[in-house]
Amino acid sequence: MVLGGPLFQLFRKAHLSGTDLELLKRRVVFIVLFTWLPLLVLSALNGKVVGSDVPVPFLFDLETQIRYLIIIPLLVSAELIVHKRMRTQVSQFLKRKLIPEDETAKFYSALTSSLKLRNSVLAEVILVLFVYIVGVMIIWPKFIALKTNTWYMSVHDGESVLSPAGIWLGYVSIPFFQFLLIRWYYRIFIWIRFLWKVSRIKLNLIPLHPDRLGGLGFLTMTVFAFIPLVIAHGALISGQISNRIFYLGESLLDFKPEIFVVILFLFFVFLVPLMVFSPQLAESKRNGKRLYGIVAQDYVREFDYKWLQKKAPPDEPLIGSSDIQSLADLGNSYEVVDKMKIIPFSRDGVIQIIGAALLPILPLALTLMPLEELLKKLVSVLF
Repeated sequence: MVLGGPLFQLFRKAHLSGTDLELLKRRVVFIVLFTWLPLLVLSALNGKVVGSDVPVPFLFDLETQIRYLIIIPLLVSAELIVHKRMRTQVSQFLKRKLIPEDETAKFYSALTSSLKLRNSVLAEVILVLFVYIVGVMIIWPKFIALKTNTWYMSVHDGESVLSPAGIWLGYVSIPFFQFLLIRWYYRIFIWIRFLWKVSRIKLNLIPLHPDRLGGLGFLTMTVFAFIPLVIAHGALISGQISNRIFYLGESLLDFKPEIFVVILFLFFVFLVPLMVFSPQLAESKRNGKRLYGIVAQDYVREFDYKWLQKKAPPDEPLIGSSDIQSLADLGNSYEVVDKMKIIPFSRDGVIQIIGAALLPILPLALTLMPLEELLKKLVSVLF
């Protein structure tokens, strides 16, 4: 998903990344210095770092500090985490022999087409154009920028004028940040497309597999790879909310719909795509219950005839007979098939998404009540 594309190749040539995403700290430091440090310097030259006459000086702009000192490192670090974890996940389709031999070509075709999309120069050029046309010219000024005097913008008679720091912010820092974010959406699209193509292959699912997903249980682990991205999204909305709480007088409770929408969005991005395998899982479960039900019926009929109708040989006692253990094993096997899931993610995955998204927002709860009162309520709940 991540070892490709023009930006990756540029980082390699600039000795900011190796062939396997090495040099992570160097890469993070460079990007932070490129996007954040000029804002600090230009704000200092303009006297708007701290204690200035503007309502929102640079160092007190929480949204900016969170975006460039927390979210960008998370987005960059996520590349290495996703690369290491997802590479082993994809190989499981072959190692577990889920792909029939006569369908292997389709699997490699899906993989090859995904790599082509990942390495596409045109795709990243389109992303850059989208960032400047939509992100910089529409989204940032209308939905993100504060409608008040700040370190990056002065408002006079309804007209907004960017400061030198604001020019760097609007035309360098914000586009670079938005490009990193949208580039991740593009990569996730490639992952979802790959899953969909693989789901079109008739997989060798085994209803008796103890993961209760026919052998696809490894897919539930993919959520762990994306946790840094989930936290980054939580931090993104946390930064936007914090500025509006501290400088525009709004309340955290005013943003419940926005928080819910973000969590719902993350749920649909990282978990729902796994449901492309649900039809095959449901079919495998139905077939499994039918086939193992026939086996169970034949066995219990013979068991009934042998032991309950007293047809067992006189020299074969019931106590100690392997038939009893076989009957129990058969029951356990049928129970595995009966409890096979058709949704390839767990409740834990849902909780992890919600928890990771809310983690950066939780400190804002202190704006609703003092820390001492919050701790008292917490203690009263726990004890």
